Amino acid sequence: MHKRSSYPLTYIIIALNVAAYVYTSIIGGNFIVTGDLPILLYGQVNELVLYHGFYWQLFTAIFVHVSIVHLAGNMFFLLIFGLRAEEIFTDEEYLLIYLLSGLAGNLLTLLFGPDMISAGASGAIFGLFGACTIYIRRAIGQSIISALLFGFFLLLISSGQEVNILAHAGGLAAGLLIGYLLATSHKVKLTYR
Repeated sequence: MHKRSSYPLTYIIIALNVAAYVYTSIIGGNFIVTGDLPILLYGQVNELVLYHGFYWQLFTAIFVHVSIVHLAGNMFFLLIFGLRAEEIFTDEEYLLIYLLSGLAGNLLTLLFGPDMISAGASGAIFGLFGACTIYIRRAIGQSIISALLFGFFLLLISSGQEVNILAHAGGLAAGLLIGYLLATSHKVKLTYR
């Protein structure tokens, strides 16, 4: 059993995302849809990152959402995959997966979508999903191919208009890699009775 903080880490991260949304709603003047100013300041505007040094956006964009619906959807999936990740990983490992997966998704977006503007926690959430899936497959001695196929399928069904598939793919790839490395280093085996 891993040592846990007083409150589930997933709830803390959800609270941070909600607090960020409240803040951006206040400065944007709209609670339903985040205004342009908060997105320009804290979302990921690739042109500003590349040519004007707004590097913080690679991190802040993980916690900024473009609408209340966007926030609600991401927090729903964060609750599902986050609580599962808490059962498997230490708090430090969880945070590593969340932040590095979010950053990986944002860097992939920066690399292949120089004109894009994006925001949201979905790259980090895809990372948690990928890490959990591959860790469990490895721990029970199953082929990791099923984890890769499951991740690819989730990636496909999450794609659509105005969806940053690059952030999803980058986050998923980072989560799969980190989960695989953690499973290998832990040398854990799950058994069933």
